[in-house]
Amino acid sequence: MTVATPIAEQTGFMSIYQSEFRGVLRWHQLDELWQQIRGSKSAWYVYAVGELPPETAATTTQLDTFITEIDALLRRDHAEDYCGIVYANNIEQPTMVKIFDPNNLGSSCGSSGRITLPGWILSTQKPEDLPAAMPAPNNRRRWWQKLFHTGG
Repeated sequence: MTVATPIAEQTGFMSIYQSEFRGVLRWHQLDELWQQIRGSKSAWYVYAVGELPPETAATTTQLDTFITEIDALLRRDHAEDYCGIVYANNIEQPTMVKIFDPNNLGSSCGSSGRITLPGWILSTQKPEDLPAAMPAPNNRRRWWQKLFHTGG
């Protein structure tokens, strides 16, 4: 029998990344999650998987911009009456959030034998470079580069 390590005892990006996550099933729950993150006193890293992990945490303005833009992207591109593509390690006090790209969902549970990496991660731990299962679609890379004015 495997017992999950309590969130408070987990340290390090990969330890938390590989722990249990809960899905945000409804859009109003996503709104509440964004409020939790925006109201948090923690520094947050914003990581676009497939790009180099950030060296520094996002500023309050960068975090707010990212949340606003990713929320709009998710609601536009995942035109369902449910969310179901955002996962948090703790809904009430998140320290990591995995956001899956609505246009690259694949099989996030790994039932196909290949795990789809999230498109973006919000984390209070400095991110480690995740191996890319497949290159980020160019339209998403352009979206990210425009949002944070990165080269590429």
